Amino acid sequence: MKILLAGGTGFVGRYLRWRLAEAGHEVLVLTRRQNPDLPRDSQVLWDGKTVAEPWLAAAGNCAAWINLCGEPVADARWTKARKALLTESRLDPTRAMVCAIAKLSSRPKVLINASAMGYYGDAGDKAVDENFSSGKGFLAELCVAWEGEALKASALGVRTVCLRLAAVLGRGGGLLGRLAPVFRLFLGGPLGSGRQWLPWISREDAAGLVAHALQADISGGVNAASPMPVTNRDFCAALGRALDRPSRLRVPALALRLGLGELSSMLLAGQKAVPKKALESGYVFKQPDIDAALRAELLGSREDFC
Repeated sequence: MKILLAGGTGFVGRYLRWRLAEAGHEVLVLTRRQNPDLPRDSQVLWDGKTVAEPWLAAAGNCAAWINLCGEPVADARWTKARKALLTESRLDPTRAMVCAIAKLSSRPKVLINASAMGYYGDAGDKAVDENFSSGKGFLAELCVAWEGEALKASALGVRTVCLRLAAVLGRGGGLLGRLAPVFRLFLGGPLGSGRQWLPWISREDAAGLVAHALQADISGGVNAASPMPVTNRDFCAALGRALDRPSRLRVPALALRLGLGELSSMLLAGQKAVPKKALESGYVFKQPDIDAALRAELLGSREDFC
C-alpha cells in the first residue's frame, strides 16, 4: 500500500515510518524541509497548511493518509502565544488534508489522524473507553476541535480514525527522554499525589495500532493506550526499577503549578484509559506490561534506528 505520512520525522513518526516500510508499504513523507536521511523520491515539501502542488498531486496516489502533525504540548509554559502555536500546529495540517481530500477525484480509503488522551480531561478513577465524554480545559477543547476537523473527511466517504495517543514510551524521546535522565541522577519520583492515572503506550504498540487501523473496521475516536494503565506513582516506581534507581523524591503539586503554570494541569490530571475499540477489533498488544515495556526500551539491545 502507498501511504502518505505527515509528521513522519517526529518521535513517533520516525518509528512508524520504519515499521511501515519494514511491512512492505511505500511511504511518502510530507515534510517542511528536505530530509537528508530520506530518499528524495520518498518525500515531498509541504508547509503544513497549503493545499497545492506538488504535494497534492503526489498525495492522490496514496491509498491511506496518516497525520501526526503537532507541536509537543509539554515543551514550554502555556502562554497565549504557545497555546496558539499548539492549536495551529494541529488544526491547520488537519484542515488542509481534509480540504485536499475534497479536491481529489480518487480519494484515500482511510485517514488516520492523531489526537490525545487529553480529550477526556481529568477523569479521576473512572475507567475511560471511547464512549466517555470529552472533558474540560485547554487540552480537552483542543482535542475536540482537532478531531472535529479530521472527522469532516468521513462526510467525503473516507473512513476516519482519531487515534487518542497516551504518553508514548520509546528510547531517545517522549516521556522517557525527559524522565530517564532525571531518574539516573537519583532525582526521580511521583508528580503531585502520584495517585493520578497515567495512560501510556509503547512506541511499538503506537505504531502497531496505526498499522492495525489501516485495515481494521474501526473509525472515530480510538484509545491508543496499554490495556494495563498505571498510576503516576506506579509508573515512577517501575521506571526506578528499570534503571535501578530510587523513586522517592515527590514533586509537590504546588511546585508544579508555580513552575509550569497551566501546563501543570496536564501532569496532575489523569485518565484510566481502556483501549476498547482496539481490543474488540482484534489488536494484540505487544507490550501491555509497564515493567516489560520499560526494560525493552531502556535496556534492550535492539538497534536504535532513530
